[in-house]
Amino acid sequence: MSPAVAPGVVPAPVTAASATPPTGAVWAPHPNRVRLVLNDAEHPMEPGPGGWWVPPAGITVGHDDDYGFRLDDEDTALPDPRSRRQPDGVHQASRGFDPSRYPWADQAWTGRQLAGGIVYELHVGTFTAAGTLDAAIERLDHLVELGIDLVELMPVNGFNGTHNWGYDGVAWFTVQEDYGGPEAYQRFVDACHRRGLGVIQDVVYNHLGPSGNYLPRYGPYLDQGRANSWGESVNLDGPGSDEVRRYIIDNALMWLRDYHVDGLRLDAVHALRDTRATHLLQELAIEVDALSAYLGRPLSLIAESDLNDPRLITAREAGGFGLDGQWSDDFHHALYVNLTGDTSGYYADFGSPSALAKVFTAGFFHDGTPSSFRGRGHGRPFDVHRTPAWRLVVCSDNHDQIGNRADGARLSGRLDQRQLELMALVTLLGPFTPMIFMGEEWGARTPWQYFTSHPEPELAEAVAKGRIAEFAAMAWDVALVPDPQDPETFHRSKLDWSEQNQPEQATLLNRYRELIMLRRSRPEFTDPRLDRVLAEADDEHGTLQLRRDRLLIVINFSDREADVATGPVGEPLLTVGDAVPGDDTLRLGRHSAAVVERRR
Repeated sequence: MSPAVAPGVVPAPVTAASATPPTGAVWAPHPNRVRLVLNDAEHPMEPGPGGWWVPPAGITVGHDDDYGFRLDDEDTALPDPRSRRQPDGVHQASRGFDPSRYPWADQAWTGRQLAGGIVYELHVGTFTAAGTLDAAIERLDHLVELGIDLVELMPVNGFNGTHNWGYDGVAWFTVQEDYGGPEAYQRFVDACHRRGLGVIQDVVYNHLGPSGNYLPRYGPYLDQGRANSWGESVNLDGPGSDEVRRYIIDNALMWLRDYHVDGLRLDAVHALRDTRATHLLQELAIEVDALSAYLGRPLSLIAESDLNDPRLITAREAGGFGLDGQWSDDFHHALYVNLTGDTSGYYADFGSPSALAKVFTAGFFHDGTPSSFRGRGHGRPFDVHRTPAWRLVVCSDNHDQIGNRADGARLSGRLDQRQLELMALVTLLGPFTPMIFMGEEWGARTPWQYFTSHPEPELAEAVAKGRIAEFAAMAWDVALVPDPQDPETFHRSKLDWSEQNQPEQATLLNRYRELIMLRRSRPEFTDPRLDRVLAEADDEHGTLQLRRDRLLIVINFSDREADVATGPVGEPLLTVGDAVPGDDTLRLGRHSAAVVERRR
């Protein structure tokens, strides 16, 4: 007979591999002695197998109990590596949190698959003026009206300070208290599900932030012999790595199981250095698939990767890692260059409509071809006959592409109205999974700048100097680079929701809604079979045609009028700018486009 389950509570899987260690137990192979400090009382812990320590019999950490661990002869108690709450910050005591206490109202929720969906990326701290999860709930109806399927939250785990992009997190199992903490997170997910919105959580497993990382005091969490762009690599294949991998997998399962999240975006997986026979990503995909079968709803894993390696999204049965999707840099770069003409740095190879045509028909632009930026060949071919295009998540802008410009300016600040509509059309009517970055839908004029709030003066100074040096090396005007530590850099990056009422912004918002409705109205737009997409580029005149069965999307990226040979077509289903059908041709004005149906 199955054990009783409280209404609205999703029970944890009963397999040992998926079980979460009880609060109060800790993996700490480094110290010789561990003491549990529970509500100011100290209790010697008992050593167990494999470097684990457990509280003495009768001692448990309950909901709202404050606790920490003293290692060896240290007087200061450290936070729990698996802490669910850090109410006073990442350097202070942990607090017990029981996620099963929340009265979920999403029992009817059956999940949301990535295929056919539209993703909306947001940062909790800058999505609203208040910068909290509860304030974000008040804006969810806007996303429903827009036509969004999945809300992707940038990292919410605990970091030192009051505001941050989220990639300096150190308390992976917590929700930043400034956002409202773990119960506010549950309310947010519940509110999304009641509105038919899925939730994707951005998680970072390739590094830890520079302040508040106590994991190395407990055990070999980091590979001190190897580093990536952000610091020491996580130990995925050295001595002690079994427990480190379990730590990561348990964290992933926590979001999906305890917080009812529908998918995870895995940050920079190319920085996960793993030489073991079964890569961490494969192991994670196996565990998530098992949890999905148990819960009875789809759970998606989406990688950020700059490798252009289709094995990430190839099924395990075919020798791949079995992830559900990955971000496509090539799509962004090709669209960005055709809109802006900027071919600096890594944009150099994408300077023509032909580059975008290749992405639409081959999946990757760099599929083993020479990369001038890297000075070598890059990528490998994408199997367009077997791999559906929805596995590639595409965008015209995202947090990285905006925030990693010196001034943090959005494309809405450098493109005209027609170009912004072209940008939306190409992204939303393609065969891929489109993603919109918060505020893009109305052409937000607020920047999205890199901001931090490190309390340590030396760390704050190092971050500011490093930012300037980074852009100086790329020949940017360093005078444009804002100070990440200046609170105004953070406040400037908050969305101004009143902008929607301005004429140009309101027009663009209506255009996004119109495009999303059109995407829903014809199956040709969501058809993920790349081998059925026909693309014809005219690099001389700056035009591109995309044929999706009987539908034809014709785009003029150039700043001059162009006549495009289309064959016989009907009246446009949708136009951007000026589009006049002629005898087997379509005359497009500057920065214009049309969606037409070919006559039989």
